[in-house]
Amino acid sequence: MMNKTVLTLAGLSLLVAQSLYAAPLRVAADPVPHAEILEYVKQLDPKLDLDIIELSGGVNANELLGAGDVDANYFQHLPYLKDQEKALGKTFDVVASVHVEPLGLYSHKVKSLAALPQGASIAVPNNPTNLSRALWLLQDKGLIRLSAQSAAGTTLVTPKDISANPKQINIIEIEAPQLPRSLDDVDAAVINGNYALEAGLTPAKDALGLESATHNPYANLLVTTPQLAKDPRVLALAKDLTSPQVAAFIRQHYNGSVIPVADEKHD
Repeated sequence: MMNKTVLTLAGLSLLVAQSLYAAPLRVAADPVPHAEILEYVKQLDPKLDLDIIELSGGVNANELLGAGDVDANYFQHLPYLKDQEKALGKTFDVVASVHVEPLGLYSHKVKSLAALPQGASIAVPNNPTNLSRALWLLQDKGLIRLSAQSAAGTTLVTPKDISANPKQINIIEIEAPQLPRSLDDVDAAVINGNYALEAGLTPAKDALGLESATHNPYANLLVTTPQLAKDPRVLALAKDLTSPQVAAFIRQHYNGSVIPVADEKHD
């Protein structure tokens, strides 16, 4: 009788364990590098059934998550997430910090920062957090000076905060996915790493100036809802994304254009 009871409990435990992975985990991700990294996770951990939903222009992955249309997303950094939570009136949970995509300044017209002409036009992302990030990068490269004294990632700035602009640079705000296309029309553009990679640019090689990865506050995150933060599928994905195997894949596949958070911590 005891053996029968033990077997029944063991069978029930097995059924419970199997049911935890019965439904695919729906994850919204930018095509590059996020969906590519998730495809590698599918090979690394085949028992985790991932349904990778690649984002296209204009789709808000946080709205999808808040509406329950996806279970998690992987595309954004913390300052952007905090801004989205305010805009949407939602609260989300960060379950993993995975990689950094250094923001870069690119040009089809000049080969160096010094060659940027007086009155140069520089396109930047038009969403508040990445606009601010772009301005901090331009200050870091000596092109402008900001009145704000705090560090990048802690204070949002706008062009109104530019206190010195020796080259009289003209800041042009553009939708972030369109920035690579703007390179023929402006002197330079500050482009997010994922959009640079999608456009065939190699940030570590092609950027006139690149954001430092050391102590970078813009690590890309795996984000879910508070209700799913302890879901075994979400926890398994978080473990996979922060594993040595995924870090090695990122290093080998992106050659310094995407940097695992594990490496950034030890820079």
